[in-house]
Amino acid sequence: MSQRQIMRAVVIHRHGGPEVLKLEASWPRPVPGPGEILVKVGACGLNYLDIFARNGMPGEEVPLPLITGGDISGTVVAHGQNVTSPALGTPVVLDPNWGCGACEYCHDGLQLSCLSGHMLGERDDGGLAEFVKCPATQAIPMPPEYKFEEAAALPITFGTAYRMVITRGQVRPDDVVVILGAGGGVGIAALQLAKLVGARVIDTASTEKKLECARKLGADYLVNYVTDKEWDQTIRKITAKRGADVVIESVGAASWEKSIRCLGKGGRLVTCGATSGPMATTDIRYVFRRELNIIGSDGWTHNELRRVIGLAFQRKLAPVIHSVLPLEKIAEAEQLLEDRAVFGKVIITPGAPDAA
Repeated sequence: MSQRQIMRAVVIHRHGGPEVLKLEASWPRPVPGPGEILVKVGACGLNYLDIFARNGMPGEEVPLPLITGGDISGTVVAHGQNVTSPALGTPVVLDPNWGCGACEYCHDGLQLSCLSGHMLGERDDGGLAEFVKCPATQAIPMPPEYKFEEAAALPITFGTAYRMVITRGQVRPDDVVVILGAGGGVGIAALQLAKLVGARVIDTASTEKKLECARKLGADYLVNYVTDKEWDQTIRKITAKRGADVVIESVGAASWEKSIRCLGKGGRLVTCGATSGPMATTDIRYVFRRELNIIGSDGWTHNELRRVIGLAFQRKLAPVIHSVLPLEKIAEAEQLLEDRAVFGKVIITPGAPDAA
């Protein structure tokens, strides 16, 4: 194959630890089909989804070989058949999730619920490569002054947080919102969205350094869940025993029981993940006595993502970047996530060649 037919890419051929991340120097470059575009990757943000896909997800088949990486920004360099927009040369950020377009969920605009859906970096090759293809409708044009590294910190975490805080959690002004895991991408985005609405935010984190970063982003109260083993009681003291209105939960088993206990009457627990494990105990008495609402939230709609990215483009929301690393350091980058040694996003720059 010629140089125009190949690219550098991190490819997973089998599930396992960071050792299965193989940097391929001559991987076939994707070719856009009808309705698709080819994007020269400017930056790709990492998420726990990349770790799950690499390790293998029980009950969810991950096609191999696979290029992970769902948070992608870059430049449109080729069109498939019947595509004229975005124009060649347009800087874009990609919505990594889309549906089949034909099922009842897609017809209702809920592509996130599609049983035959697509996801860059999970079911479809993602952005840990020099080039990626996707439907042209997934591209959101960027302002020319917005940096690729910033844009690649937006889609998955801010899209997820927007649906949790605004759509599902229905956070209102003066609500007390507890955010678990202040150092993660979803936690950082949820904090900013809750403050934008006018809520009071209690952020929890594992280190004082992360809590200080959360304070600078606007958190009203800070709780270290490592040194404060009874952090749920601390939250009830902060709220004068009233309890929180909303808990934004993505940790899972390690925090679940305390998340329920720190809620006040009529409180909403919104959950989008289980990074510490999926099996947790629920004391049902709290649920019925306090009339609690346990709400699942899974992804985002395309319009929700456009709204939240628009707020970022207006500088009303700010992505936080922990570090920017080259493609060659992907194993080191994913280890940072697994060790929970980050505040904000880890961004990979693949260094795509100038020639398209």
